[in-house]
Amino acid sequence: GRGSLPFCVGGTGVVRGGLVHVDARQSSQLVSGLLLAAPYFTDGVEVCVTGDLPSAPHVAMTVERMRRAGADVAVSPGRWQVAPGRYESRDIDIEPDVTSASYFLAAAAITGGAVTITGWPQASVQPTDRLLGVLSAMGVRFEYAESGLTAVGPGTLTGIDVDLHDIAEVTPTIAALAAVATGPTTIRGVAHIRLHETDRLKALAAEINRIGGDVTETADGLVIKPRPLSAGEWQTYADHRLAMSGAVLGLVVPGLQIVDIGCTSKTMPGFADLWHVLVQPA
Repeated sequence: GRGSLPFCVGGTGVVRGGLVHVDARQSSQLVSGLLLAAPYFTDGVEVCVTGDLPSAPHVAMTVERMRRAGADVAVSPGRWQVAPGRYESRDIDIEPDVTSASYFLAAAAITGGAVTITGWPQASVQPTDRLLGVLSAMGVRFEYAESGLTAVGPGTLTGIDVDLHDIAEVTPTIAALAAVATGPTTIRGVAHIRLHETDRLKALAAEINRIGGDVTETADGLVIKPRPLSAGEWQTYADHRLAMSGAVLGLVVPGLQIVDIGCTSKTMPGFADLWHVLVQPA
């Protein structure tokens, strides 16, 4: 009766489904969650969204995986119809998580070094081309080989003006790089990440500014002007992506202390150990 968390849900084992209208402007996960469960609804489901859908490639990825597992999904603009049915068991290869990999690509970018991501998909349902395009615009060079994708950082990073609406999860990655670029960066189209694990726009501005940066929040993004950065504490707000972006900046800001690096376990248990191995001298 409080209208807030925590709450309990009691089920009967049967969900009717049917037509549902969803305001998904704040998160594409609302659509993906409904779609994933829909084959087991008695009437399937027809999801209609109002407003602009953020991170649309993630919904496309959901649909592609559902179809591979035998689901009947019809898609039209702003509408998804899933017929009742069942998923089929099968062997699948799971691609590397591109968003989490972005921090390791950024390690090469910010240090002028090189990092290879093994198993990187050359054809993917994830927005890989979009991410690599943004990093390329900042000066990063990429090489494909049997061993995987290698990112080679430039001597200096270039500031950019970019709309990250479809790949908003990499905003902390790009913000970290922008803080040490040679010119200003404007990030647009990501107002919805204010409602993620924390208000990521406010948090990124606060933490970069705390160590000497010059970041201004806009209604839907950030304007980042590079400034000399100095050691200090980087708060993470229990947000794994804030912690990882701080680790990227720590590669070029000696003495930067990431508070609660353990929050990265949400998506990458052992991140601190992987990072430690990555940055050790050869």
